[in-house]
Amino acid sequence: MQMRRLGIAVVAAVVVLACSLSSGLAAAAPDHAVLQRVMDKLVDAGAAGVQVRVRDGQEVWTGSAGVAEVGRADPVPVNGRFRAGSVTKTFVATVVLQLVDEGRLRLEDSVAAHMPRFGLDPRITVRMILQHTSGLFDYTGELDTDGSIELGLLPTSGPEVLEAAERPYPPDELVRFALSKPARFAPGAGWSYSNTNYILAGLLIEKLTGLPYAVQIYSRIVVPLGLWGTVVPGPLRKIPGPHAHGYVDFAATGDPRAADVTDLPVTWVWSAGEIISTTEDLDTFLTALLTGRLLPPPLLAEMLDGYSPEPTTHAYGLGLEKRELTSGCRGIGHSGDVPGYYGEMIATADGSRSVVVSITTGPTTDGFDPRAVAELHAFTTVLVTKGLCHSVASFGVARDEKRLHDHSHQH
Repeated sequence: MQMRRLGIAVVAAVVVLACSLSSGLAAAAPDHAVLQRVMDKLVDAGAAGVQVRVRDGQEVWTGSAGVAEVGRADPVPVNGRFRAGSVTKTFVATVVLQLVDEGRLRLEDSVAAHMPRFGLDPRITVRMILQHTSGLFDYTGELDTDGSIELGLLPTSGPEVLEAAERPYPPDELVRFALSKPARFAPGAGWSYSNTNYILAGLLIEKLTGLPYAVQIYSRIVVPLGLWGTVVPGPLRKIPGPHAHGYVDFAATGDPRAADVTDLPVTWVWSAGEIISTTEDLDTFLTALLTGRLLPPPLLAEMLDGYSPEPTTHAYGLGLEKRELTSGCRGIGHSGDVPGYYGEMIATADGSRSVVVSITTGPTTDGFDPRAVAELHAFTTVLVTKGLCHSVASFGVARDEKRLHDHSHQH
């Protein structure tokens, strides 16, 4: 979430550059050697590790680079769990739309009508919170147009970050903090990514069903699809099973052990980004969603109907992003990050091809440095594009990777 917030100014340039690498001619299959080289470049750029799953029809390739834990030689497990961050939003939006299908609410319902306790602007609809057009302040902080940061509920640097994350954050507290700040625009008058929207979506699920939103995620998605590597952790700190460690040197100690945030509690992100998963599970989930196993066609069409903020190569639907990666190749999915972890799940519209990436940031990566953010986003975009679109894999790979490396250092 931090990387998304601070990287938004540089992502546009990264996407334009990635698009320029394509000739529009499709190769027969993704070049796995190229994918491995891009992963190695990610590690050189400051990632501790990276794992990738690329599926083309029935053919699946997995690869990794870097180490599972800094200071040890163990490789990143290709079947390991990781914190998926805002990919959680796609799960939450799917459940909300299933409730719409069941007649429990409508997309044009006022959120305030269902949850009057917050005193929300009655013009804010269910559709708006799922599409980030509500105008609500993001409780995790906002990046202003002049590049300055308006801090959120938690600090962003220093030992205070770790201290603040240790206490539980009830969802109502997150919403009330956001409502203490001025709205960014009138409901429906613009687009601004706000985690507050999806805290409200999680609370809405609980209000309508009388059960924790996590129970709905399990009963409606995890169990039916057999996503046995997916966990909604709640107050649990540990990532169960094989996993790679993520790092952020909040205290500026220079010590990788002190920078290890793998077990940092994430109650502060709740239904906006707490899910733990695997590349295989996210591939299965996204494919099932896009091929109609979780929603009827009319509601899937609503989910894919994207609002187009700048840059115009992106459009945000209801918990899904549409990205034009190269000419003639569009991906649909979501990205996500929490401290120490960044990832993407993306697929073609018909679900026939997909790429899922998990990156663990290293102790020297500063998630609030635009240059560092640009570099990780640049290589991730190339990795996703080469895996999903194929066409860029056979055109000047070494030259293109060098251009991305140089470009990221110029920002």
